Amino acid sequence: MRRLLITGAGGFLGWNLCSLLAAEWEVVGIVRSRAAALESVRGIVLDLTDSVRLRQVFHEVRPDGVIHAAAMAKPDDCELHPRESARINVDTPILLAGLCAQARIPLVFTSSDLVFDGRNPPYREEDPVSPVSLYGEQKARAEAGILERYPDAAVCRMALMFGDGGPHGESFLGPMLRAMRRGDELKLFVDEVRTPLWGRDAAMGLALALHRASGILHLGGTERISRYHFGLMIRDALDIRGSRLTPSHQRDVSTRAPRPPDVSLDISRARRLGFRPTPLMEALQRLKGAWQSPRSGERA
Repeated sequence: MRRLLITGAGGFLGWNLCSLLAAEWEVVGIVRSRAAALESVRGIVLDLTDSVRLRQVFHEVRPDGVIHAAAMAKPDDCELHPRESARINVDTPILLAGLCAQARIPLVFTSSDLVFDGRNPPYREEDPVSPVSLYGEQKARAEAGILERYPDAAVCRMALMFGDGGPHGESFLGPMLRAMRRGDELKLFVDEVRTPLWGRDAAMGLALALHRASGILHLGGTERISRYHFGLMIRDALDIRGSRLTPSHQRDVSTRAPRPPDVSLDISRARRLGFRPTPLMEALQRLKGAWQSPRSGERA
């Protein structure tokens, strides 16, 4: 069986990748701590910013493919910790690109829709990047560095993801569902639009890229929707009574990292490769059984 190295294996996206690909590959997952290790795959605890140790692990594992899903992914955290975030978000993926190029094995890198400023959606792969946050800037720098070192790598720009993240990972919906169930007021943006993607479909898209893609590829959902209207859809799909959703605007909330208004992704290229994301309401209905349990909802 071929061996696949997945970084960030204990996180939301990593867990979805491991769950999907463990039957097809011998998966080796890199995690930040032993507590984040998964029972279904071999786990290696590693600080990915330790370039010496990362090189050692790479040569010890001798993977047949790599999916790099680890990142400091919260834009506000990147603004607070610019050096630390640059090491994991820029330096590490470029190093991995060099290692994969030398080994002549497939590399998939998970970038972000936040490489765009949100003023000219929907965005295609060939549109110029225009990040407004440090996180988006770091992802754009990583993309350029990876493709310079390894043009055959697949750079997948991911949309906002939701769903189950396993025992250790969590999408943005975890805190949101807990607040909705408590009846807390939730102020959600009507002027921030994304193309949300179910975590299971995100993993399927990345697996597709591993086999069939090189260069830049957009992976997003089928619908352009605001945070507020997605919240209404979640409330209705999960029948959460007593939730209080209030429409708001980006200008009403102060955040350390700037937020683009609409970074919807055009996924035409991915569709031509066979990518078929699940419509939002269908995905929510399929997740409904797990999310109806408050305990499960904490991991959504």
